Amino acid sequence: MHKEVLRSIAGIEIYPLISFGIFFLFFLGLIVYVFVANRQHLREMSEIPLQPDTADEATALSDSKLW
Repeated sequence: MHKEVLRSIAGIEIYPLISFGIFFLFFLGLIVYVFVANRQHLREMSEIPLQPDTADEATALSDSKLW
């Protein structure tokens, strides 16, 4: 039943190609980014969660609360 409904829609055959193209371009861009990215920057970003919070950052976060 679902196949007949989808076959009756004009121009539906282009959507799988478009979705595959978006999927392929996204992962191709991701692979290019991984190989081109600055290693030092990636290392610094990966260490951010391990760094202790400073008092300035803690007060800035508490001041920015909406309630």
